[in-house]
Amino acid sequence: MNLLSRLLSASSLCAAALLVAPAVQAADAPASCPATLQHTFPRLQDEKPQSLCQYSGKVVLVVNTASFCGFTGQYKGLEELYARYKDKGLVVLGFPSNDFSQESGSNQQIAEFCENTFGVKFPMFAKSSVKGAEASALFRQLTELSGTAPRWNFHKYLLGRDGKLVDNYSSLTGPDNKSLVRAIEKQLAAATPR
Repeated sequence: MNLLSRLLSASSLCAAALLVAPAVQAADAPASCPATLQHTFPRLQDEKPQSLCQYSGKVVLVVNTASFCGFTGQYKGLEELYARYKDKGLVVLGFPSNDFSQESGSNQQIAEFCENTFGVKFPMFAKSSVKGAEASALFRQLTELSGTAPRWNFHKYLLGRDGKLVDNYSSLTGPDNKSLVRAIEKQLAAATPR
């Protein structure tokens, strides 16, 4: 076998491994975990890996956040929404991002800001990208499902108990918006999938 043949054979094996890799990751997730939650992110406070599968069966509101934005006050409303509905099955998941140049701090600084300024208790994850080629796999998936990438901070994606995308909401839609709250309540009333 000449050098060219060996290189072609090696590159074919690499390409095949890349094609198989996503299936291996999905196979590691519990069968009951929907595809939208088959992602792992470092927790904001200590950067320990957290599987989103732990939120299977819950109504999930995914939000990209930032500390220095005109919409940063939405942290308060998101925390109130979480506190009001968490015992009924809602979880708010915050994903800080500097994609719009308004989140320049470290993960520890972001965590302290969120807790000290707004008393945030809902799960937050390490800073990541939410749009474009650098977007995390979760946000690429949500963008594909909804047809809408976050155009600014505090864009929201609502997932039902089955993990399916219900709707997405622009930054202008606050956490206390009546249509958002109605959509959450409707999803909370749905039976938990088995």
